[in-house]
Amino acid sequence: MSGGVDSSVAACLMLRQQFDCAGGTMRLHNFGCGGSDDCRDARTVAEKLGIPHHTFEFQQEFDRHVIAPFVFCYEEGLTPNPCIDCNRYLKFDHFLRRAQILGCDYVVTGHYAQIRQD
Repeated sequence: MSGGVDSSVAACLMLRQQFDCAGGTMRLHNFGCGGSDDCRDARTVAEKLGIPHHTFEFQQEFDRHVIAPFVFCYEEGLTPNPCIDCNRYLKFDHFLRRAQILGCDYVVTGHYAQIRQD
């Protein structure tokens, strides 16, 4: 859970479908995306939903896999895309493995939602 609307709604929808849920937030640094405010907001939402919440400390991984490559690309005159690296190395690698260690069968985010009409 990022602390935003998308992941909060995704958690609520899973609960409505009778899934046993827990919230998880990647703490990447102390400000902005993945910062302390986001972690606090996600924990508050999880409490309101009545589910446990876990904060995963990924500052070192974020620096290594996202910030360092971003700076290198930028210095080389390239166009870095930190979101791709964050998804590849953190969300769909480190975060997924932590969720599996906690016994989670699925990781649900609201970031890739599609609206279907019947």
